[in-house]
Parts: sequence; structure tokens; C-alpha cells
Amino acid sequence: MSSAKAGVAGSADALAAVVALRRLADQLEDTAVEQAMSSGWSWPEVAEALGVSRQAVHKKHAKRLIAAGIPLRRR
Repeated sequence: MSSAKAGVAGSADALAAVVALRRLADQLEDTAVEQAMSSGWSWPEVAEALGVSRQAVHKKHAKRLIAAGIPLRRR
């Protein structure tokens, strides 16, 4: 294989790995947020632990948690 083709293949593999890691990180975050909220954490506590705003974590996770029947604290 030529070095140009090897570089393209290597780049494709690297980018595929990035996509896989993002998906895994999202799954880990979903699980951790669900566990925290099930344990009685508030939105501000979860947001602080994730390094994001309360609004961001609520927007990303609230619908899924409500659909899963997880009791959510208001504050």
C-alpha cells in the first residue's frame, strides 16, 4: 500500500475511533446521570460534576430520565 493510501486509511481509522469514543462517552454520561438522579442529586449538582450549566444537563437528559420513570428533584 502506498504511503498516501496508508495515510488515508489511518485517518479513517482515527476518525472512526473518535466517533466510537464519543458514543461511549455519551453512554457513560447517560448512565452516570441516571444513577446520580436516582440517588437524589439535583440538577445543579449533576451540572457541576459534569462542568456544564444546569440548563445544559437538563436539556440533554430530562426527557430520557422522565421517560425512564426516574424521580427528578426540582432544585
